[in-house]
Amino acid sequence: MFQSSRLMRGKKLFVLAGEVSGDLHASEVVEVVCEECSAVKVFGTGGKRLRALGADLLYDVDDLSVMGFVEVLKQGFFLRKVMSDLKRKISVEKPDAALLVDYPGMNLVMAEYLHRLDIPVIYYISPKVWAWKEKRVRKIKKYVDHLMVIFGFEIEFYRRHGFEAEFVGNPVVEEVDKHHLPPKEDFLRKRGIQEEQRLIGLLPGSRKQEIAFVFPEMLRTAEMLQNKYNVVFILGRASHVNGSLYDDYCRDSQVRLVDCSAYEVMKYSDLLLVTSGTATLEALCFGVPMIVLYKTGWLNYAIGKRLVRLHSISLANLVAKGLYLREQVVPELLQDDMTAEKIFEKASYLLDNDNAAKEMHQELLAAKERLGAASPSKKVAAAICKYL
Repeated sequence: MFQSSRLMRGKKLFVLAGEVSGDLHASEVVEVVCEECSAVKVFGTGGKRLRALGADLLYDVDDLSVMGFVEVLKQGFFLRKVMSDLKRKISVEKPDAALLVDYPGMNLVMAEYLHRLDIPVIYYISPKVWAWKEKRVRKIKKYVDHLMVIFGFEIEFYRRHGFEAEFVGNPVVEEVDKHHLPPKEDFLRKRGIQEEQRLIGLLPGSRKQEIAFVFPEMLRTAEMLQNKYNVVFILGRASHVNGSLYDDYCRDSQVRLVDCSAYEVMKYSDLLLVTSGTATLEALCFGVPMIVLYKTGWLNYAIGKRLVRLHSISLANLVAKGLYLREQVVPELLQDDMTAEKIFEKASYLLDNDNAAKEMHQELLAAKERLGAASPSKKVAAAICKYL
């Protein structure tokens, strides 16, 4: 890691990352920028990874990570204050370029402001305009100088709108490839797990809302599965989440859970129960058979159902089958269908049918090839360095 002394006065880069994943991807880009361009001052919003690089952060991702339509409305006053503070800081610092990462609710507003000041805008990880609120494409075309996308199908989508984006590869592949985990035999021996026992991974998410809605049904499913199969359950805890969020639900469960990292869960599991999100994309890279789960408040779901135009919600299915096909590689159980009984039914089918599980494994690994093999952070950094 580069020490804060690397980020000296001179050229300036504004960065806006509003979530933990955004902090990760932004930090990978900034690290390359620091290698290629000397004396760069970085400021904006982010998390511990950007802070470790010496970035001057006005707000932390822990303050900004808000999920759901209703929750965003509740936090409206605070989020407006954040944008006001950022605009004031930008007007004082006058950065040479801006890196906006995902987080469209705030980043598209900031892109317009930056454009008015003639500050080049590099937008990394496109808003999911192909899923909902397609009219946002007009703002992207007007205010973004370089749009760096991470899914191949996004290129054709933007071309239909008369805008050229650049596919840089997917940062998830870059991140997964950094982890070199030991063979499964070593993991089993270290954890005291018998080879004949099958591993079922649980990834309930990293947000309090996700965990509250999904984890209890996962645990109920686990109780049903352990009565039928010789299985061990491994739980992937998000490193930045207070452990009590998981423990509160585990206390009343009869299931023994083996704690490990999310990537260990993905590599070693025979079957994965996973909350919809980036984790489904990471799991795709390991080819692990999975069942995708999602539930939110009824009002959030009702609003989302009216706005979202996709046949699948999981990134695993979207990468494997594209935007427009109804066919799915991995099963999805959403909202009222996300019950322990229905999860158990889907899980039992995959545990009882080796051919179905192997076919899913092969399709997921084939889909991984569509994510690209290049280093996206280097391509994004190169676009930024043109202005520094």
